[in-house]
This record gives sequence, C-alpha cells and structure tokens, in this order.
Amino acid sequence: MPENKGTFLPDDVTLLLTDITGMLEPKAPEERERLIQSGVHYSELLPLEYRPSALYLREYYRALEDFATETASAVMVVGEQIYRGKGKNVALVSLARAGTPVGVLIKRYLRRKYQIDPPHYTLSIVRGRGIDPVAMKYILSHHAGADIQFVDGWTGKGAILDELIAATREFVGEQDKRSILAVLADPANITDICGTHEDIPIASSFLNATVCGLMSRTVIRPGLGADEYHGVAFYEDLRAEDRTYEFIARIEKCFDIIDLQGMDEIKEIAEKFGVKDINFIKPGISEATRVLLRRIPDVVLVAENAEQHRIAHLLQLAQEKQVPVIRYPLRRYKACGIIKALTPDL
Repeated sequence: MPENKGTFLPDDVTLLLTDITGMLEPKAPEERERLIQSGVHYSELLPLEYRPSALYLREYYRALEDFATETASAVMVVGEQIYRGKGKNVALVSLARAGTPVGVLIKRYLRRKYQIDPPHYTLSIVRGRGIDPVAMKYILSHHAGADIQFVDGWTGKGAILDELIAATREFVGEQDKRSILAVLADPANITDICGTHEDIPIASSFLNATVCGLMSRTVIRPGLGADEYHGVAFYEDLRAEDRTYEFIARIEKCFDIIDLQGMDEIKEIAEKFGVKDINFIKPGISEATRVLLRRIPDVVLVAENAEQHRIAHLLQLAQEKQVPVIRYPLRRYKACGIIKALTPDL
C-alpha cells in the first residue's frame, strides 16, 4: 500500500498513485501544447501549475459561498443514489484528480447518514490510454466488481466514461453502463448517478492542485514499471496555499443546513409519481415557479394547507400553461414542481 502524500488524510482516501515528484520537469502551457501537437501524449507531460491571482481567488471564494449549498445538495443526492444501488459494501473509486475531493465528500456523507465507512481509493485514468491496470488489479483483489462505484466531479464530452466502460467490461453488464460513474454535475446526460444534470459551478473546478491535496495531474511516466501505479507529483511549494480541506469543510457544513427530512420527502414524491431522476423534482415555491417559467412542467403539487396568497402566482402560471395542479400533503414545502420526462429513460 503506497503512503499517502500531499494533504489528503489517509482516513479520507487511499492514493493508488506512484510519487514521481522531481522526476519530470513541469512544462509551461506553450511548450506543452507544442509537444502535444507534435505527437507527444499529454499524459507524459507534467503541466506547470497555475498560481491564481488575488482577483481570481476572489472569484473562487465567491463561487464557494454562492454555490456551496447547491454543491452539497448534489453530494447528498449522489450519496443517496450510491447507497441505494450498492449498499453498505460499496467501495468508492474516485478518478484523480478532480474526482478525489468529491469522493471524500461522498464518503463523509455516507458515514454521517448511514454510519458506514466505505473504502475510498483514487486512481488514474487517462484519455486514450485507459485506466491504471495495476490500481484496478489491487482494488479487484479486495472488492467485488459489483461493489465498485467510480466517482468524478462532472461530465464533459463523455470520453472518460468511454474509457471506464472499456476497462470494466469484465464486471459491468450492458445494462449498468450508465451507472458505473457517479458525478455531481452531468450536463452531458451520460450517467444515471448524478447530483444534477445542470451545468452548476463547482468551486473545486476553479483551482488545480490546491483543492486536490497538492496533487498534479496524473502522468504515465516513460519507463513506468509493470507493477507501478500511474504517477503523480506533489507540490510541496504550494502547501501554504492549500485549500483542499477548506473546500471540503465548507461543503460538508451545508449538510447541516440542508434538511435531510426534506430529502426524504422528495424521495417519497419520486416514488409516488414514478419520477426516475430525483433532479426532476423541484421543491419549494421558488423552485416550482422556476419550473413553470423555464422548464417543461409535468405537474405542480401544492400543499393542502398552502394559503392562497402564497401560491396565487403559481396557480395563474399553471393555468396559463395548462399544467395540472394537485393538492398534495406536502410536509416541508408549500409547493413542488415536477419536470416532464421527455424520454422513457428519464
């Protein structure tokens, strides 16, 4: 078992990575881009870390505050989906490096809500080169393939999911391909396990190593031994600027703010109305209003005890848009909008 380097706590994650600090010289963006365009694979190059300006850090902190609750909600939704699908034997495997702090948050949520302490590993996966086979061999020697849940921060074009599907053919069936990867935000709509399909700003994406335990991007160093994990460098010179646990603590704090009973009620609504994607349920008067204004609504629920003056605008909008309104025994909310699923899978 490799020793944890950087600033991630061993109780939060096990790094299945080889420390190559000092073995590769970081390349400036211009030089790195020239090498890539001349045929060198990006995974063989170590990028020079961007040191954020004071103005950029201000934007980071603003996003951290503005979207902390939304990010925490996404963590909680994903955690619920993972626990429902995998149960107490789940093994979290985050994709280094953006997936690592997300995996830590999901692990902490599951420990808090269900009193389980799932193992959490982080490994390297590289577009065009695949997943680290040595790391996967280690994980599969300790856990059944069906218990593994891969975790990342968000989806882009879907290239990494393609790599995952190729790497997990032996233990993931055709019907489970859309659930092998869990992310907080899935704007690409390629995974069934996500906090939201909206393209939300996740503050950890604003920075690099300093929100990822001082880890570099993973690299496949030339001459890598057959029994070595993919490589990663650690930026000790950035230790004073490390914000990894500042980010984790800020999001985790919101677990207290978000009412878990409210989450339970949302799950009940999903079951009652046959909603497969929990993100299609928008609780609260303001959220229900946004559904009517911006989305394609299926139905609007209003609490049986909701006062007319609180929901008058909702009733008017629903009438104008010919959306059914159902009086429903809501407990935590006065109204709830449900988005119409336009495809059978949703």
